[in-house]
Amino acid sequence: MGILSGNPKDEPLHYGEAHQIWQFSMAAKGCVSSYRALSYHAGDKELKEIIGDAINQAELEASECDRILTANGIAPSPGLPDRPEAALEDIPIGARFGDMEIAPKLAADTAAGLVACSQIMGMSIREDVGALFAKYHATKAALGLKILRLSKKKGWLVPPPLQVKRPENEREAVPN
Repeated sequence: MGILSGNPKDEPLHYGEAHQIWQFSMAAKGCVSSYRALSYHAGDKELKEIIGDAINQAELEASECDRILTANGIAPSPGLPDRPEAALEDIPIGARFGDMEIAPKLAADTAAGLVACSQIMGMSIREDVGALFAKYHATKAALGLKILRLSKKKGWLVPPPLQVKRPENEREAVPN
């Protein structure tokens, strides 16, 4: 039996896996901090719930990634200090992020997280690492759908130009 056979948790991480897990953990810790701040700015109850879900997911991701790193003798990235709580009405109007700004920020972060998860899944040779990031990918896809539906419902979605009228035939679709 080779070094990469048997229980995946007993296999060594390759340098790419180690770096990506460390980086993903660090990004998740940053999301916890920034999403907590955004939760103080959010006024919409449903948006606050989604931000709470995103915080919980990021905390889970950071702790699970840190557990893998520690088990492999790698020091995890440092955590960020907790933010003091703030009430929405205490934040000056000119300094306040609006719900219409927060929702696309969450959507963009979620989309970037999907790409990161896919990249880590594709480069992993440890099956447990690939499966862990597949789980994160599925969770992020569901979170992204929640954000999209809420943004549509609340009128916060700013779509790119939409093709409303379609060309009659293929010739009209291609400019000469």
